Amino acid sequence: MNPQEHDVIGLIPAAGRATRLGMLPCSKELYPVGFQSGPTGAPKVVCHYLLDRMHAAGITRAYIILRAGKWDIPAYFGDGTGFGMHLAYLLMGDPSGSPYSLDQAWPFVKPARIALGFPDILFKPTDAYARLLARQSHTGADIVLGLFRASRPQKCDMVELDANAQVRGIVIKPPKTTLHYAWMIAVWGPAFTRFMHAYLAAVAHAQSTTARELFMGDVMQAAIDSKLKVEAECFDDGWQIDIGTPEELREAIRRHPV
Repeated sequence: MNPQEHDVIGLIPAAGRATRLGMLPCSKELYPVGFQSGPTGAPKVVCHYLLDRMHAAGITRAYIILRAGKWDIPAYFGDGTGFGMHLAYLLMGDPSGSPYSLDQAWPFVKPARIALGFPDILFKPTDAYARLLARQSHTGADIVLGLFRASRPQKCDMVELDANAQVRGIVIKPPKTTLHYAWMIAVWGPAFTRFMHAYLAAVAHAQSTTARELFMGDVMQAAIDSKLKVEAECFDDGWQIDIGTPEELREAIRRHPV
């Protein structure tokens, strides 16, 4: 394990309702997709892949942010011992989007570097977080986004880059675009954690009067506008699937990720 990664904490927002998938017998984060390696060959749930990717980068501590009713997630993962992690759980009272879910961790992660992952997104390469953390350590960026080619740009936060992999802007779920890359994972330092906490406090009232959900892309765009240093790592050798719709869930099951 790289000593510089000891200060990294994973954040996993799992407070959503998975309405696009219809009725499920469990939280979507626990839906089985593929099988574990080894003699048992037991089914492997979606979120387990994310924990594996974090662990591969030497990240062994993570907070999973839940809403009331999703008790099957801590019942399944427990304290994380069986998955090579130390897990703790935070409760989101009224889910209002990923930024507010992540901000629940504010009192616990202020000085740490953060690795953000969504528990319903499968991706490769397996060393993605290690590459993001290495870039951040090398350049001192406030945020480093992990970019993947988007097959469905209208469902993604699309990213505009300059020639030096500096992020110039984020376009959320554009109906049409010439952009090719969407961000799916990220790492950031304490400066962005502080920025997000202050930004969410400032926009809370305005957000309560509009029907539009606030996305992490909105907060990151605000950080770009405020001159935080936002960079990206493009994983042209990788792939990603968001299992949030039946169509994509079927694709994930066919792919049998490992």
